[in-house]
Amino acid sequence: MSNLDALYQEIILEHNRRPRNYRVMEGADRVVKGHNPLCGDALTLWLKLEGDRVIDASFQGSGCAISRASASMMTEAVKGKTRPEAEALFTRVHDLVTGKLDVDADPAAKKTLGSLRALGGVARFPIRVKCASMAWHALRSALGSDESSTNGASEISEEP
Repeated sequence: MSNLDALYQEIILEHNRRPRNYRVMEGADRVVKGHNPLCGDALTLWLKLEGDRVIDASFQGSGCAISRASASMMTEAVKGKTRPEAEALFTRVHDLVTGKLDVDADPAAKKTLGSLRALGGVARFPIRVKCASMAWHALRSALGSDESSTNGASEISEEP
């Protein structure tokens, strides 16, 4: 294992052990529930928006280390981003975990993704891609739906 792979593994393990923003959010503007029936990962994502800017993000749920770490990293990464910026970040991360993005060949992506690059190793394990991407799909759903609210949570399901 290279030093970089070891660092990325440590980032994922740290976010799994001590997930950031792991809490119920009162007064959220968006609530989305995600579920991966293949492995049982499940989460609820809360977003608070001010205009089109994400001012707070939190989640709760159960799942594997990759799923939990990805959700934790996502909630940190989207705070302060506008909807278009968060949607662009979704695309970058999705391309990263599905193997469509070579971060080493794209200096702009390397800068944009920062520690999210740790999720890139998932591309080598296709069965784990849904684990890493579920929280991000919940984010995309929350950003795209004005009907998602605390009064009626939207649900997404990552089919096998």
